[in-house]
Amino acid sequence: MEKITLVKEIYTEAFKNWKSFILENYFKIFSWSCFLLIAFAAYALIYRVSTGFSFSNL
Repeated sequence: MEKITLVKEIYTEAFKNWKSFILENYFKIFSWSCFLLIAFAAYALIYRVSTGFSFSNL
């Protein structure tokens, strides 16, 4: 729980004093989309491993 709080604090501090509203929202959207894509890739890998998918074509 402490690590989640630390990540939240780092995230809020990173965007606290930005002047450009458009740039701030762009980077927020970009960071959330990167997080979602990484989570989706991790889910797909875990799903394939758990269902016994063969990664080799031999």
